[in-house]
Amino acid sequence: MNIYLFKNRKLLIFLSLLLLFFSILIFLFYDLPSPYNLKDYKSIPVSTHILDRNGKLLYEIYREQNRTPVKLKDLPPYIAQATIAIEDKDFYKHGGISIIGGVGRAVKDMILTKKLQGGSTITQQLVKSSLLTPERTLKRKVREIVLAIWTERIFSKDEILELYLNQVPYGGATYGIEEAAKKYFGKKAVNLTLAEAAFLAGLPQAPSFYSPYNNLNLAKKRRNDVLKAMYQQKYIDKKTLETTIKQELEIKPPTQSIKAPHFVFYVKQQLEEKYDIKTVEEGGLEVYTTLDLDIQEEAEKILKEELEKIKSLKVSNGAILVTRPPTGEILTMVGSVDFFASQSGAFNVTTALRQPGSAIKPINYAIGLERKLVTPATIFLDIPTCFTAPGQPSAYCPQNYDGKFHGPVQLRFALGNSYNIPAVKMLALNGVENFIASASAFTISTFSDPKKYGLSLTLGGGEVKMTELAQAFSTFANRGKPKKLVSILKIKDKLGKTIYEFKDPNFVREIKKPLAPPNFLAIQGKKAISSETAFLISHILLDNNARTAAFGPSSFLVIPNHAVSVKTGTTDDKKDNWTIGFTPNFLTVVWVGNNDGSPMHPYLTSGITGAAPIWNRVMSYVLKNQPDLWPIKPENVIGKQVCWDSGDLMVKREDGSESCQSRFEYFIKETETKEKYINRMIVPVTKDDKLAPANWPDVELKEKTIIKDMFGMYCLDCNHDNEIPQVIKL
Repeated sequence: MNIYLFKNRKLLIFLSLLLLFFSILIFLFYDLPSPYNLKDYKSIPVSTHILDRNGKLLYEIYREQNRTPVKLKDLPPYIAQATIAIEDKDFYKHGGISIIGGVGRAVKDMILTKKLQGGSTITQQLVKSSLLTPERTLKRKVREIVLAIWTERIFSKDEILELYLNQVPYGGATYGIEEAAKKYFGKKAVNLTLAEAAFLAGLPQAPSFYSPYNNLNLAKKRRNDVLKAMYQQKYIDKKTLETTIKQELEIKPPTQSIKAPHFVFYVKQQLEEKYDIKTVEEGGLEVYTTLDLDIQEEAEKILKEELEKIKSLKVSNGAILVTRPPTGEILTMVGSVDFFASQSGAFNVTTALRQPGSAIKPINYAIGLERKLVTPATIFLDIPTCFTAPGQPSAYCPQNYDGKFHGPVQLRFALGNSYNIPAVKMLALNGVENFIASASAFTISTFSDPKKYGLSLTLGGGEVKMTELAQAFSTFANRGKPKKLVSILKIKDKLGKTIYEFKDPNFVREIKKPLAPPNFLAIQGKKAISSETAFLISHILLDNNARTAAFGPSSFLVIPNHAVSVKTGTTDDKKDNWTIGFTPNFLTVVWVGNNDGSPMHPYLTSGITGAAPIWNRVMSYVLKNQPDLWPIKPENVIGKQVCWDSGDLMVKREDGSESCQSRFEYFIKETETKEKYINRMIVPVTKDDKLAPANWPDVELKEKTIIKDMFGMYCLDCNHDNEIPQVIKL
């Protein structure tokens, strides 16, 4: 009886295992496509539509794959060699899969990152792109391996390579080496040079990422990586490598009809990061973006018209970014003046690293206000000053853009008029390390090691992206909270099902309608600064009186009937010229310059000649029919009368008179000036009646009117001709 039960139990286990085995086989291989269909594979891709926020078409990827098959035997051998070198160096050795190099790496990646990726041979890539779905699952990977081995049993290596070269995507609707050669070089594949073949071989791994229309330098680097791989695998010799790497890529400008092209490629790359290339380019997605095509086209028109006016000032390019600070929506992105004009026109300046000039100063002052080191009335001595530090080979002696010194100036006017020496003193007070650490809270990620930077960082000595500068300034508009930029509102699949939707309490689709102040409490994210500091910076930047000394009372920084906070920036070498301004609902950044980094005419030193007229026209258009919204004053901000000359609090005397000629100023409560910065003092002066530096020989003691800042003194009634620079040791 026991033996009978034991035998039955063994049989039951065997049958169960057999059933499990067949279940797994059915699960893995049910409806497995046949590689015999590869040669005449006829999938019907559905085009992906990229739309603006109102459903206007920006870009359509063709419903039919643009492909013209070619024979491998007709092509130069280096086309196949380049592809093998970068994609699958053991192609002629394996049987469809690479156990050590491919599957092993894929398993390792899955264990370490919990994601299935990489490790595909050319054969695997062929069956994956032709016969399988793009999902990244273990089931699909097993099916891919089986099909790859099966394919190797049916076709020769050269047939597989030919199928691959005719199948893979090279960007957009371009499939196959023949159409890729036509798209990028205007020639047939048979006429490709080695440099061109190497470039094309590097594209299929990530066509948008390596696209020369997005980043030509990255495309060149990828091309060079392919050439180096060819050299390492002995397809070319060292002389050929060195000669070919020096060759420029003569890429044809895109000819396909497209609106807001820089933005479209920006979105396309994000989609590919979110999904995959095949889904984006063949999956029939319907993508509603944040862009407003009407504002976009108006901005493009304004940029062309204004750049034409200043062509004589050695300005060849410009860029515009318009956003909604409370949501981070990109409303307009003009990456260069003419996308189709040349290779440089396809370059997207809004995502490139450029020096911001004085446009970075508000962040520096905001950090000082936030740390309660200064107030808007704090005095800065704008006098000849040199900074020295241990290990610094020479003293740093900053100059103002107008070549003048302005004596004692209060923070409001120092920032409003964009004086350089006070800004450098502010950074010296904050410390470079504190500034960089705080800048990251403003979402600026490009400032890294503090040792790389000096005090010139506050004058634009570090590079930033326009997109990050827009995010940083949204901090002021959003009462202290920076908002990351977004470009996509909704995505539908080819069946019309919504697979992604942007949600935000401040989202309003009809942005041309009059907008109320945003709900600041609903803005998600961590505060970079307090609402009090954000208000003070915003108020200083909208105060036309605070910038009149430098820019005049009626500059391009004024938008009639609207309170707009605005800052300009021009680098010392005149390579970058900026204007960035905002209200609670809209923010516009404008840059002008040259892609090759060549300097513009010195006349642009004013900071309002190049970018400002463009900014004024774009901002005026955006604010048309909008209410005038001032920044909301927090309860913890109070107003006081301060002395015009010193920033000291004005005091009412017993007889009712005032202690000084005064003006109104805002303070964070309990930070208002407590001490006097102006006094009559006995001080040493030189023979020619100048305030004497320490240890100066042959001095005379005199009573003088002295104003102090955090680093030194200034004599109001002394001689200031050829003034002796103040030396500040850090």
